Amino acid sequence: MTVDFAALATPGVRSLQPYIPGKPIEELERELGISNSLKLASNENPLGSSPLALEAAQRAAAELHLYPDDIGFRLRQRLAAEHGVSADQVLLGAGSSDVISMVVRAFLGPGRNGVFAQHAFAMYPIYTQASGAECRAAVALPADHPDMPYGHDLQSLAAAVDENTRVLFIANPNNPTGTWLNAPELKAFIAALPAEVVVVLDEAYTEYVQQSDFPNGIGWLGEFPNLIVTRTFSKIYGLAGLRVGYGIANPELLAVVSRVRHPFNVGSMGLAAAEAALDDPSFVARSAEVNHLGLRQLESALDQLGLGRIPSVGNFLTLDLGRPATDCYQALLRQGVILRPLANYGMPQHLRVTVGTEEQNARFISALEQVLKAC
Repeated sequence: MTVDFAALATPGVRSLQPYIPGKPIEELERELGISNSLKLASNENPLGSSPLALEAAQRAAAELHLYPDDIGFRLRQRLAAEHGVSADQVLLGAGSSDVISMVVRAFLGPGRNGVFAQHAFAMYPIYTQASGAECRAAVALPADHPDMPYGHDLQSLAAAVDENTRVLFIANPNNPTGTWLNAPELKAFIAALPAEVVVVLDEAYTEYVQQSDFPNGIGWLGEFPNLIVTRTFSKIYGLAGLRVGYGIANPELLAVVSRVRHPFNVGSMGLAAAEAALDDPSFVARSAEVNHLGLRQLESALDQLGLGRIPSVGNFLTLDLGRPATDCYQALLRQGVILRPLANYGMPQHLRVTVGTEEQNARFISALEQVLKAC
């Protein structure tokens, strides 16, 4: 007997296209029979993890037969002290995407809609559609915008909000474009939204930003009871493999979001490593400096090659090949260099490269130069 399970799925899931992660090194080397590949596709920290975090994770491994602390008491207390909030304002997740998923499950469903920008993080529409809610993608700033090509158009976002909007997503900086919103414009935008719209301010890359007018959304929680700020240990802290993130919001909002949290959603090694990572600010500072220098290195090289690029303040840079990027992406794979194609973001001419070390960036640039001659 043959069963059409897709037909049995909920309406939101039937036509859903799953998230496409960056290609793993093992998969590429297995497919092409190569070695010593370089992955610059998933915005991981090229310096690895803090030694303190690694040591803490190893100690925690001795108790893997035990369930973790369900509420992550110690890490929540540590994050509360770090950000000047109370522990009941901190919600842990298996990555910040887990927290975002909880917000969607708590507030979205049939008859409601979620609003996000065109070219924003792919999980926003995936979570929204899966919930049965309507996806509303606001048109981004045009490619020829003088300051922020492909950036969030706040007027377009505001126009997409109606009486059925329950969640609005903003990534700042945005992934995959690297574009950002400054503090005055973003704060004014949130202030003008209806109070019943939950605003998810996704700050996964905020620790990399050096712009003086860049906002810290956590400082706005006293003014906006409908705001939740999400952050992660996957990027600058180098703990992507352990999946630890968090959301900070007012206790009343988190109390509702927490109702859909899966029990034991963050493992013991992740809890221990994240807490220790917070005790190593020198590692974070070094990671930010390496990223800053790497961005300048990549920008200079792309400019010399005559390629377009989108301004970025994250740990990645999106380049415009001026033509469909598939052939160049595949050619780079054959060189053992993995980037992220962005056709699924509606940007078929673009590739996103994670900022690596100076040596890794140089290897990518050399490979790109060879590929461009052949493409």
